[in-house]
Amino acid sequence: MATAYEKFNLHTTPEKFYIEACDDGSNDVLSIDRVSTEMILTGMKDIPPHAVTRPICGIMGTIRLVAGTYLIVVTKKKKVGDLLGHAVWKAMDFDVISYKKTVLHLTDNQMQDNKAFLSMINSVLLTDGFYFATDYDLTHTLQRLANTSPEFQEMSLLERADQRFVWNGHLLREFMPQPELHRFAFPVVHGFIIMKSCCINGKIFDWNIISRRSCFRAGVRYYVRGIDSEGHAANFVETEQIVQYSGGKASFVQTRGSIPFYWSQRPNLKYKPKPQISKTIDHLDGFQRHFDSQIIIYGKQVILNLIDQKGSEKQLEQAFDKMVSSLGNGMVKYIAFDFHKECSRMRWHRLQILVDMVTEMQDEYGYFLVDVDGNVLVQQEGMFRSNCMDCLDRTNVIQSLLARRSLQSQLERLGVLHMGQRIEDQSDFEKIYKNGDPQLKSAHFPTPLTGKRTQWGLVMDGWNSMIRYYKNNFSDGFRQDSIDLFLGNYSIDEADMNTPLHETKDWKFLTLLPVVTLHVFPPHPPSGDTWTETLAYVLFWGTASFVTAGVIIFNGREFVDAPKLVQKEKMD
Repeated sequence: MATAYEKFNLHTTPEKFYIEACDDGSNDVLSIDRVSTEMILTGMKDIPPHAVTRPICGIMGTIRLVAGTYLIVVTKKKKVGDLLGHAVWKAMDFDVISYKKTVLHLTDNQMQDNKAFLSMINSVLLTDGFYFATDYDLTHTLQRLANTSPEFQEMSLLERADQRFVWNGHLLREFMPQPELHRFAFPVVHGFIIMKSCCINGKIFDWNIISRRSCFRAGVRYYVRGIDSEGHAANFVETEQIVQYSGGKASFVQTRGSIPFYWSQRPNLKYKPKPQISKTIDHLDGFQRHFDSQIIIYGKQVILNLIDQKGSEKQLEQAFDKMVSSLGNGMVKYIAFDFHKECSRMRWHRLQILVDMVTEMQDEYGYFLVDVDGNVLVQQEGMFRSNCMDCLDRTNVIQSLLARRSLQSQLERLGVLHMGQRIEDQSDFEKIYKNGDPQLKSAHFPTPLTGKRTQWGLVMDGWNSMIRYYKNNFSDGFRQDSIDLFLGNYSIDEADMNTPLHETKDWKFLTLLPVVTLHVFPPHPPSGDTWTETLAYVLFWGTASFVTAGVIIFNGREFVDAPKLVQKEKMD
């Protein structure tokens, strides 16, 4: 495999960027013309002595905004750990550098737009969870990497990466057609990676979790639901649990993603907007595309649908069940488990009902296992695809239980656990597992000492609910626009003077005038000479406030922060 460079110096002049590869034995320099944007390989001799030099950790790519092209570089990284002897890094800080030396060529509106777009790019870069490796392919599971051709092994990291999980794919579009530049860039995944060295029975093993978030139909929870016409499910995540011990290694993979047909749940100021299933689109076509691709990649599919089977979620469960039946594919099995009903009143032990339902299938599908000599002993032949509404809390809990059950078998096969030993009884490892596993919602599980859900867990649930409500209604539009811009779902044309950022408010916003007036210019109450004057005062402002509140609630969607850049595509 053609590895990427790991160390760089960025030399800047008014005319060019020179990115020097500082790995041992390397003399390559990437030259980027700040006017023509041309990128070529050159040598150290071409770097002017007056260039301003600083170290960088890597190149994320380039992006075109209103003011022109920008170079995005990684300026700080932290080592997460080693995977099969390869260093895995977390990108901690970035810099977005303009090719242009000034923005004086822009109009006032263009300057404001460019500033807004820059803010969007920076908001994505500030999102926690960007990871990379320069000599290992983080975008593929161990099993996929073990089943590749010699030609695949010779490809660069950029060429061989699974494009579903390359979050800087759009930023690297200028690098892809030039193979000679591939060593200067690497695919960056977004999600969660944890690597822990653990000990059971005096045997030290590595326990790793890699969650890869798909960049296809990515976004905030309420503005990106269901699937697109290509069958990509919203907020799809592939999670791999890897165990390494004494030269042997094992891997267990699960997926999650939005309910894969056409539905939406747009924010409208209510705590929980009612989901809407599209009545005008052929659901089965996209539904089939989704599962056809999943079967090709992962094999047999077991759907674990954890949503409520009553209330507003009931229609989604019924539609999902009906669509699987209509699909008529023996490779796809459907299991509905009403998580909230079964586990109400703190009855977490009832999660075992679902585990028992899938035990036989999990044993049949197995996991990927390689011995000390590199021989593949077992391959994972099926996939558990879990979902709730947001693919968060309920999904986290179930995936964690299945992962732990697989881990029990893996550690037995690798010789870490003795026959009859249970992971749950290994207190030191359990602490690491519960603290380190992002899939595990610890508040759902009893503490070892009390067997009760913690008060802190209840407080955190309430706090998280408040944060989610605020984000859903008042900041998610900006966040969705930021993701769409970063991933290339919306591209900026410098020649276009008008961007979707400018929108006019309609008459409904005039209804806010009485309340705004009341707060900015509070009227003096009547002197109290007559009770009729006081009553008229109270009735007038009370009615104005009541009407305003009614208009806001009735037109809730008009008052939330909605996406502006790719609005039509996100509202299906």
